[in-house]
Amino acid sequence: MTAPVQATLGPQEKDLLIKQIPALKGKKILIIGDVGLDEYVMGQVRRISPEAPVPVLEVDGEDKRLGLAANVAQNVASLGGIPMMVSVVGHDMGASLLKELSEKNGVSWHYMIVDKHRPTTRKTRIMTGHHHLVRVDYEMKKYLSEETEQKLLAMVEKHVGEADGVIIEDYAKGVVSRNVVEKVAAICKKAGKRLMVDPNPNHPGTHYQGIDLIKPNYNEAVALTGYSFDDLKDNPNKVVEVGRALQRVTGAKEVVMTRGKDGMTIFSGDQITEVPTYAQKVFDVTGAGDTVIAALALGLVSGLSLVHSCMLANNAAGVVVGKVGCVPCEIPELIEYINEVH
Repeated sequence: MTAPVQATLGPQEKDLLIKQIPALKGKKILIIGDVGLDEYVMGQVRRISPEAPVPVLEVDGEDKRLGLAANVAQNVASLGGIPMMVSVVGHDMGASLLKELSEKNGVSWHYMIVDKHRPTTRKTRIMTGHHHLVRVDYEMKKYLSEETEQKLLAMVEKHVGEADGVIIEDYAKGVVSRNVVEKVAAICKKAGKRLMVDPNPNHPGTHYQGIDLIKPNYNEAVALTGYSFDDLKDNPNKVVEVGRALQRVTGAKEVVMTRGKDGMTIFSGDQITEVPTYAQKVFDVTGAGDTVIAALALGLVSGLSLVHSCMLANNAAGVVVGKVGCVPCEIPELIEYINEVH
């Protein structure tokens, strides 16, 4: 079994990453996946309702953010790239709010498809401080109609030639069917574009056959390969075993497995490389995976190696986990963060 190589972020690597950041500017990433609106209603609870035994939230603030694959798109934009967000929304207020927020954050609405028979995904979190009282979801978890799916694939085929790289971001809301993955993989292969996938463990690994790179976290990788945690608990090489299995199941040459405080394990052909985490403060991991796939894709299409692209992505993730909610990584923050890593 090939022994993993340990990658380190020394002065040379830091200098390389910082010098590469301007090269991300203008790189086009075509993103296919489920989009949504994250809404936050925040306030104080000081009493129980006289109408029912429930807390009364006295609202003192509201916030709306891009969620799901739209957060990947805004991370591409904030890092200097140009996101081409291909997805499906409803004909409703959620879509109007999402459009306004997308355009404000540098995400074009040009590639969006409207299906009046589906609601736009919205997740409304009612919060006091950092505590959730309740979450209200507006969504339809079913695959697209044949007509809408064909429109989505036609949009990808029409614009893939403009893109430097392609991401499928699967939140299992219905956009990323097996047929979509298969057809997009064929389109990318024909166009000579690298296809990267941020998978969902609700789908088996075979759902993603034909892709070039897959980026699960460890728990997702276990689910995708069909292992159980009991099968692996006494295996000292379980990370390697799962990564290799995922390469076999999906046919992907490259697997980037994120492992929280243990960093990343990268499988590229026969080579295995460990990249440590650079997170200094962790407040909220929400959206960190979106930041990782955005930075990873931009690094690769700008000419960085896979290992250096993962280092860039790990630093970008370190920035966003120090914040609350789905927020993008900005270039000045990223440069400062890389400089501060010990």
